Amino acid sequence: MNGRVALVTGASRGIGRAVAERLAAAGAEVVVHYHRDKTGAEETLARIGGRGFVVGAELGVPGDADEVRRQVHAALEGRALDVLVNNAAAQPAGPLATDTEEAFDRLMAVNVRAPYFLIQRLLPMLSDGGRIVSISSVATRMANPVQTSFAMTKGALETMTRTLALELGPRGITVNAVAPGATRTEANAAFFETPGLSELIAGHTALGRLGSGEDVADVVAFLASPAARWVTGQVVDASGGLYLGVA
Repeated sequence: MNGRVALVTGASRGIGRAVAERLAAAGAEVVVHYHRDKTGAEETLARIGGRGFVVGAELGVPGDADEVRRQVHAALEGRALDVLVNNAAAQPAGPLATDTEEAFDRLMAVNVRAPYFLIQRLLPMLSDGGRIVSISSVATRMANPVQTSFAMTKGALETMTRTLALELGPRGITVNAVAPGATRTEANAAFFETPGLSELIAGHTALGRLGSGEDVADVVAFLASPAARWVTGQVVDASGGLYLGVA
């Protein structure tokens, strides 16, 4: 990916940081997006040897896509963007009984509206033969009552992936999604310290362990690379086989 430029949203920590590191290792210049954690974003940039730059913008609010486009356009100084990774997301808001309209609207704004309009605004800058990769979730194929609204947003993202793949195909732009399962990163490590939780999840995973940010990042990097030129409109499960069936 030498000479290519990739934008990764939500790259100040977690899966986003792992993706930024992996793309940089493949030779890409990385635009590290963050919302609140500027220090984390700058740490990500330092970890990739300064190969890129940082942009800060809240997603899920009016004008978010325009603000990201403005900052990226100014920094690239006329150069094209080659890869867009839609990673930033709001987390599950709870089961139906306790969900609120405000929390639901926030999920939709961050997880669906933001990536949709980011793509719209950045398309004029995206090179022919470019790559769009969005982070979905295995929640779309599992019935988990505490993640209903979250799963709905990721289902919408997967539908967007298929339809935009058809629309953007004439430009050689591929559009795919990656669906992680239980993925332990430095950002959520405390959650997996709950006694017995990691063992329970590993027991329901075909490959017998939790995922890591690097596991997901490798799949994203493949889809963002020239090697994935004939793969588009797909949702790639990167969960290690979470809840495939009864063993």
